[in-house]
Amino acid sequence: MATTDQTSIFSPVQLGPLTLRNRIIKAATFEGMAIDNMVTDAVVDFHRAFGEGRVGMTTLAYCAVAPDGQGAPNEIVVREEAVPGLRYFVEAMHNLDVAASIQLGHAGPVGLGIGGRALSSSKVFSKTRFKNTNPATESEIFRVIDDFENAAVLSAKSGFDCIELHFGHGYLISNFLSPKLNQRKDEWGGTLENRARLARTVAKRVKSVVPDNIAVIAKINLDDGVKNGFKVDECAEVARMLEDDGALDALELSGGSSFENPMYFFRGDVPVHEMAQIFPNKFMKLGFKLTAKKFMPYYPFEEAYFLEQALHVRKAVDMPLILLGGINNIGTIQHALEAGFEFVAMGRALLREPDLIKKWENGVLAEGQCIHCNKCMPSIYEGTHCFLVPDDKRPGHSKWPPPITKKVGIRD
Repeated sequence: MATTDQTSIFSPVQLGPLTLRNRIIKAATFEGMAIDNMVTDAVVDFHRAFGEGRVGMTTLAYCAVAPDGQGAPNEIVVREEAVPGLRYFVEAMHNLDVAASIQLGHAGPVGLGIGGRALSSSKVFSKTRFKNTNPATESEIFRVIDDFENAAVLSAKSGFDCIELHFGHGYLISNFLSPKLNQRKDEWGGTLENRARLARTVAKRVKSVVPDNIAVIAKINLDDGVKNGFKVDECAEVARMLEDDGALDALELSGGSSFENPMYFFRGDVPVHEMAQIFPNKFMKLGFKLTAKKFMPYYPFEEAYFLEQALHVRKAVDMPLILLGGINNIGTIQHALEAGFEFVAMGRALLREPDLIKKWENGVLAEGQCIHCNKCMPSIYEGTHCFLVPDDKRPGHSKWPPPITKKVGIRD
């Protein structure tokens, strides 16, 4: 168990086979800066800011394992032609002595269905796409498992230090875990063991195909934030299953659902007006505003807002755990370490201040300046950023949007 000494926060630490320079991970916050589903110089510069700001590891976010797994425009899809750009990204991070992680996922019912159907465990109406989802056939399930394997192999080929599997936030694997949304009668639904089968199979398959020097972790929901959804007791049990399988080096604990309740994992102000601008016409904008209070309820922000739920999982397993959600000052990190968590992951606080960790290392122990307005949420459609940061100071934005930006690692 970690000590309470601040030096332990900033000292080198093991994550599976990796040695990170400290215990702070830049959480996956979708960049929205890819072109043709490839890495761009804007994406690289976005993460350089966090590497220069002294995080231990930074996470390239929401990389789809297949075209039909995309959840938003300007998203990276992991395939052979993307490898040169991914390798360029890794080399840029290693030049800053920061470990590089790639988050692999399939958006499922939250997805765009590009190149295929928007898959889910069972048929249900999508509040984000205004249409019914498509229950995955068994052959499609096995194809998705193969897609995760292929993406992991290509991630290893690109040089990533860590692979993060996305099992949360209402995406495909999270959808299968949900007792509310997964109404299947076959071996992929019903009991918790059946609902967890996809997550466990993907984790074991990925672990089996990557070299031993690559860490494999997963993000999972503590609570979907909806009635009759996946809850912390089931999360603790799935964590035990994953620990017994031995395929993961750590588990990152999150919550909420992009499919049903995104504010559960953001907390703070609800940016209804800004979110409405995403929709393509005035009728959809109006419809969103009229239903926003139900789809995006308000939850007050508090430091470490997932901590109490995460402690249930801490008691259930011995594997390393990563605490996420509402980490805005160094005292919160110390408290997390005292409670038995090995790492913390930070998102919005670093969008606001990419150099916050460096400040803390240098003894400036002020609380982070993020005000939890959550206007960064809709910014994913124009290049993720904090609205409080001036244009010329936003990570990656000196090379965004097109035509300023360009794909990297590609020979002319």
